[in-house]
Amino acid sequence: MSFHIYWLSVTTYIKRTIEVLPLYKNLKILAVVTTLMMVFVQIGGALVTKTGSADGCGRSWPLCHGQIIPSSWPIETIIELAHRGVSGMAIIMVGLLGWLALKLLPHKRETRFLVMMSIGFILVQALIGAGAVIWGQNDFILAAHFGISLISFASVFLLTLLVFEVDQKFEAQSLVIGSYLRYHTIFLTIYIYLVVYSGALVRHTNSSLACLGWPHCGQGQLWAGNFYQWVQMSHRVLAGIIVIWIFVILIHVLRHYSQYRILKYGWTIAFILVLLQALTGMLSVLTLVNIFIALLHALFITLLFGLLCYFILLLSRTK
Repeated sequence: MSFHIYWLSVTTYIKRTIEVLPLYKNLKILAVVTTLMMVFVQIGGALVTKTGSADGCGRSWPLCHGQIIPSSWPIETIIELAHRGVSGMAIIMVGLLGWLALKLLPHKRETRFLVMMSIGFILVQALIGAGAVIWGQNDFILAAHFGISLISFASVFLLTLLVFEVDQKFEAQSLVIGSYLRYHTIFLTIYIYLVVYSGALVRHTNSSLACLGWPHCGQGQLWAGNFYQWVQMSHRVLAGIIVIWIFVILIHVLRHYSQYRILKYGWTIAFILVLLQALTGMLSVLTLVNIFIALLHALFITLLFGLLCYFILLLSRTK
């Protein structure tokens, strides 16, 4: 009798595994594609702002100039419609990813939280975008749009890492991280989010070329003289602190955590990303906001924020 029960449980387990494996494989593919789609949403939003395409469809949403298919197709309309299309696809894919993750990964304690964050923030992001088109918004509210989408991207990115069980490949629970690195990681992530807001404010207040010199304001000025220059120079100072802060953390990690490859290489990548972020920020000014450099500027901060959020996920699982 006991053998029969044992054999029944084994066969049931095998049957369920066979049923779940194709879904789990599809979940991995969907997670990767959704993460890439969220990157395109980030870059697309920056492209809309940089090219002044926010009014490419007038005050109509979800229609374009009151039409399903607009009669004219200037470049601003194409950019705005493409961004709307990518954002709409991203919402559908994030919803599907969340549903599959809850179905297949209910045992992971972060799954439900990350699903709620990714879906919730991408919906808020879409509502702010739609509201800006229909009613218009002031620059300070619009600047929050990029930050909200950044949280949505980070949630999807972390969910993808859970799907691939990255933390299990090196047994995250075996890491021992001291309070110095813990607190600096958390506060740095919060600080970077505030700096991202200041950078978005530079774009939405049209302050990108308020200071044509670098690192000083230029035009015979060392510092800011008007509101737009204050926005630009304040962002530069705040961003410069990030470079120094991450460099200090990297030195600390190399001295005290060199035995942990995930920390050593992770913080090295973070420092490279912040250097690239600073470089593209400088080149944006010197090239009078070259569109490709501006998009790289948005890409690097997106990747850096996602990496820091991953470090925080590690902190929640380590000693």
